[in-house]
Amino acid sequence: MEMILPIFFIFTLLFSYSQASVVDFCVADFTLPNGPAGYSCKNPADVTVDDFVHYGLEAPGNTSNIIKAAVTPAFAAQFPGVNGLGISSARLDLEVRGVVPMHTHLDGSEILHITRETIRAGFIASDDKVYYKTLNKGNIMVFPQGLLHFQVNSGEIPAIAFVSFSSPSPGLQILDFALFGNDLLSELVEKTTFLSDA
Repeated sequence: MEMILPIFFIFTLLFSYSQASVVDFCVADFTLPNGPAGYSCKNPADVTVDDFVHYGLEAPGNTSNIIKAAVTPAFAAQFPGVNGLGISSARLDLEVRGVVPMHTHLDGSEILHITRETIRAGFIASDDKVYYKTLNKGNIMVFPQGLLHFQVNSGEIPAIAFVSFSSPSPGLQILDFALFGNDLLSELVEKTTFLSDA
C-alpha cells in the first residue's frame, strides 16, 4: 500500500504532462462561453497569425484622469493568442506626478520595465515590510503575485513602462476603490479602517 501512492503520483504527473503537450496553444474564442480556466479555445483550423500579434501598445494611453495614468492591457481579452499561455503584457503611461495607486493582481506576478523617464515603484510584503526603489530607463522591478504595489512618476517628463504578467488575465483590485468605492456603510468602513467619516 505504501508504494501505491508514489506510483499513482508519478503516473498522474506523467499523464498531466503528456496531456499538456498535446495542444500547442489555446487562442481565445470570444464567441464561446468561458470555462473555469478562462476563455474557450478557438478551433485550430480558424487560428491565424494575427491571433498571435497585438497592435495596441504602440500609442500612449489617455492620461487625462485624476491619477494622470493610463494602463493599456494586452491580456487575453484584448490579445487572444496569450490565452492559456500564462503570460500577458501592458503599457503604462504616467504623466508628471502621475500615480498608479496601491493595487494588487491576485492572479499573476508582474515585471515593470521602464523605457522612458523615472518611476518610483514598490510593494508591501505580507509581513508589512515595504520594498521600493526609484527606477530609471532600462531598469526592471518585479511585484510578487497578490501583493499591494504602486508606481509614481518621479521625473520631469511623462514616463513610459511596459509590464509583463505571469497570467493571461492577472486581475486587478485597486485598494482605494476596494475600501471607499463600494456600498458599505460609512460606519463599517470607519470601524474597519480606523478612519473618520471625514
